[in-house]
Amino acid sequence: MSDPGAVLADLRDESEELDALVGGLPDERWADPTPADGWTVAHQIAHLAWTDRQALLSATDPDGFVRAAQDALASPLTFVDEGAEAGAQAAPAELLAGWRAGRQALFLVLAARPAGEKLPWFGPPMSVASMATGRLMETWAHGQDVADALGVTREPTARLRHIARIGVRARDFSYAAHHLTSPEAEFRVELRAPDGTEWVYGPADAPQRVTGEAREFCLLVTQRAHRDDLPSVRAEGAEAERWLGIAQAFAGPPGKGREPGGAGAGRVAGGGA
Repeated sequence: MSDPGAVLADLRDESEELDALVGGLPDERWADPTPADGWTVAHQIAHLAWTDRQALLSATDPDGFVRAAQDALASPLTFVDEGAEAGAQAAPAELLAGWRAGRQALFLVLAARPAGEKLPWFGPPMSVASMATGRLMETWAHGQDVADALGVTREPTARLRHIARIGVRARDFSYAAHHLTSPEAEFRVELRAPDGTEWVYGPADAPQRVTGEAREFCLLVTQRAHRDDLPSVRAEGAEAERWLGIAQAFAGPPGKGREPGGAGAGRVAGGGA
C-alpha cells in the first residue's frame, strides 16, 4: 500500500508548481485557450477546483457524494465540461482563491483519514493514497495544458512516478474503455526516470514490453501528446503496440487525445484511475 502522507506531500508540491504558473497571471491571460478544445486556462483551474470539491465531499459525506455522483453520471459525456464551464465564469481572483482553499481543505481531510479507508468515487472506490494519486495525476495533466497555453516548459520531477504507476495499473481499464478484452499476462514496462534511474513494472521475462522516458510515457497515458511526438516510447509485441494506442490513466470514456504536433488535446475526465 502506498504511503498516503508521501503522496499527499507530492500532491501539494505539484499543486504549488501549477499555482506558481497561474498565480501572477493578469486577468486577460486566464482566457487564453489551452490545447483542450474549448477550454481556457480558467476552465483548467475550474475543473481542478470542481474535482477537489467532489473528492472532499467523498471524504466527508460519502452518502452525499454518491447522490451527487448519480446526478452527474446521468450526463456522463457532459458533466465534466459543465462543471468547468460554470467555474470558469468566476473572476480569476475568485477562482484562484477557491481552488487554493478547496485543495487545502482536501489535503487536511485526506491526511486525517485512515490509510485503508475506501472512499466512493465516479469509478471504483479508492483508498486515501489512491485518491491523492488521482488528484496528483489530474493536477499534472491539466497543468500541462496550462503550461502549453502559456508557452512554458516544465521540468520533469520524481512525482511522475505516481502517474506512471497509474498508467501501468490502468492497462486493463484502457482495454475495457475501448470494448476490448485485455491480455491475461502482465506487460513489462521500463521507464527512465528524470534522475536517470529506471522505474520497472511487470515480470522481466514478459514478451510484451514498453520502454521509454517516464515523462513521455506519462504524456501518453494522460493523452497530453500524440504518440508520434513521443519518440522514446516504444513497444515490443503486438499487444504492447495496441495498448500504446489506447492507453489512458484517467477514468471515464476514451479521450480524443492530441493530434501530431501537439494540437487538439483531450481532457482527463473524472478524478483518477
